[in-house]
Amino acid sequence: MAAYVSEFQYSTSGKGTYEVTDLVQKAVADSGIQNGTVTVFVKHTSASLVIMENADPSARTDLEAFFDHLVPEDTPYFIHTYEGPDDMPSHIRMALTRTSEVVPVLHGHMTLGTWQGIFLFEHRRAAHTRQVVISVVGD
Repeated sequence: MAAYVSEFQYSTSGKGTYEVTDLVQKAVADSGIQNGTVTVFVKHTSASLVIMENADPSARTDLEAFFDHLVPEDTPYFIHTYEGPDDMPSHIRMALTRTSEVVPVLHGHMTLGTWQGIFLFEHRRAAHTRQVVISVVGD
């Protein structure tokens, strides 16, 4: 069993989804591992990862709008607002999604479905540089 770990930074321009599938696949290829799993992990409490449709951007637009509706920034009972009105909502949105995704690797490639991509989901309005760790384990 072999293991490979890499890390990359991703700069966002604010709230939204940013596809990182190709960066993850590059790490899988660099690992030399043919069969196993890849775990992707974002090291933040106000951003997350999702596997989402990557063919039609309107699906991600709808996802983002849903989260804006589900956890609005103007919620009057939030007290954790030290970094602004999007502070606590960003943490809740992260908790409702995930900070990691695991995808099987077969013959050196992720086994994502035809329309699936891995996306960094930025929950803050301001631009941020996010740290993402990739771990590939297998043969």
